[in-house]
Amino acid sequence: MSIHLFASVFNSRTSYPWGVQPPGLEDKDGEQNNPPVIQEEIVNDLLMHLDTCKSRGPDGIHPRVLRELAGELTKPLCIIYQKSWSTGEVPDDWRVTNVTPIYKKGQKEDLGNYRPVSLTSVPGKIMERIVLSELSWQVQDSQGIRASQHGFMKGRSCLTNLISFYDHMTRFLDAGKAVDVVYLDFGKAFDTVPHSVLLEKLANHGIDKFTLHWSDSQNTGTVLHSECKCHPALTQHECLYEQCPFPATAYIP
Repeated sequence: MSIHLFASVFNSRTSYPWGVQPPGLEDKDGEQNNPPVIQEEIVNDLLMHLDTCKSRGPDGIHPRVLRELAGELTKPLCIIYQKSWSTGEVPDDWRVTNVTPIYKKGQKEDLGNYRPVSLTSVPGKIMERIVLSELSWQVQDSQGIRASQHGFMKGRSCLTNLISFYDHMTRFLDAGKAVDVVYLDFGKAFDTVPHSVLLEKLANHGIDKFTLHWSDSQNTGTVLHSECKCHPALTQHECLYEQCPFPATAYIP
């Protein structure tokens, strides 16, 4: 009950209906017929830099175990990651997500005033970082990200954005020109991004089909467990772990 109610607030207009798959995604250029190769050095480096203070995922695998056994786990994990990327299939354990609603502001009875935070498999998150790195490289290589983009860019932040903005504005003012500023704040910006539209845009930028299919598969058929301990409108029974097999399109890893 609770997971359905909570998901209904964030799940609208973010994906195709349950059981309906998006149209086939192919890279527009069609030049890359093989998936990117995952190097063992990259997997080992990610394992060695895991934060052992982080919590374990729903699969029960703690980051400390992965870090201390990095030498033994690098090769088998590399094989699993490469196979997953090549076939576009995501292991079931990586699909299980513990979602905890974190109260933000407003009335606590309104589910829209909660922020969904998810806890996923640590090996699955390592794979996501590998895919993200390749995805970022391909998008930047195709100039899909403008130089004016500061959010979620390595080496950039709100500070660099403000400095750039201040520089542009002062130049206009020094030239005697009028300056008008419009601020936009999108409500639930991260929770309402349509994944189907996002994948289509990535395809238009020439992202290879293996990465597109893996990203699509990763966000389809995820099993959510609601771990709600703060919502007064829900009973203790409703707040226990409940399964809901619908596409997870609104969660923060």
